[in-house]
Amino acid sequence: WLHLPVGYHGRASSIIPSGMPVTRPRGQLVPAGSPPGTPPIFAPSAELDFELELGAIIGAGNPLGEPVPVDRAGDSIFGYVLLNDWSARDIQRYEYVPLGPFLGKSFATQVSPWIVTSDAIEPYLATLPRQDPAVLHYLEENGGQGPLTYNMQLSVDIVPAGHMRTAGAVTTTNLKDSMYWSFGQMVAHHTSNGCNLRPGDLLGSGTLSGSLPHQRGSLLELNWNGTQDVELNLPLSVVVKRKWLEDGDTVVFKGWCQNEGMGPTGKRIGFGECRGEVAPCPAYPCP
Repeated sequence: WLHLPVGYHGRASSIIPSGMPVTRPRGQLVPAGSPPGTPPIFAPSAELDFELELGAIIGAGNPLGEPVPVDRAGDSIFGYVLLNDWSARDIQRYEYVPLGPFLGKSFATQVSPWIVTSDAIEPYLATLPRQDPAVLHYLEENGGQGPLTYNMQLSVDIVPAGHMRTAGAVTTTNLKDSMYWSFGQMVAHHTSNGCNLRPGDLLGSGTLSGSLPHQRGSLLELNWNGTQDVELNLPLSVVVKRKWLEDGDTVVFKGWCQNEGMGPTGKRIGFGECRGEVAPCPAYPCP
């Protein structure tokens, strides 16, 4: 994790725009709390989760066999979207050893409605902390002064089923506090073996989580792997508790760039919302 930006390849078929419902998936899983050796069942996920991420859209791409140097990797990125890497933790937990997630994530990846270009948010560039241990030379970005990212505010709201709004986000963080590897390093590593990226390819950041409890970018982290309730604060001091998402719950990501010291009237560039409501798992097989 500290030597390279670990990743895995996905699929484009189930990338959906903000506003579409997300159907609860089913798959092989072992219910939480089952004794060791319990065989799997085929059932709807009971541990549906969100993952707060940023997505980078590739612009220029690179020819097959020609890696992209890290200090030119940023030029390959056309722009960015908010990205919800919806995850079924119980399905994922059973299937991910040894090859990683499959059905636990492939059912939906949701993105915000428009692409904010790299040029538009260039004034909000920021630097990540220097990486320790030092990275290999092909990943050394920005002259060793720290990888480049953005001053970008991010938040997650969960609107529980039957309610219209919340009174506070469950997650608030900043991109510069929530990444270890930059997108430039991701592009450089992805192409280092000669793999080609093409215009329109989408790279996900991985879960964006900071060091503080309110900066955790998924329910898995907020509920401490299912051991704690997450409180959703609603108007009129109403509190609803969740461990995992229920049918009818709506997850809303928001993101914007605005530099400190500019005040509420300072220039602000927003990403819109990445919004999805959980729809019930249909009968199987589907009619």
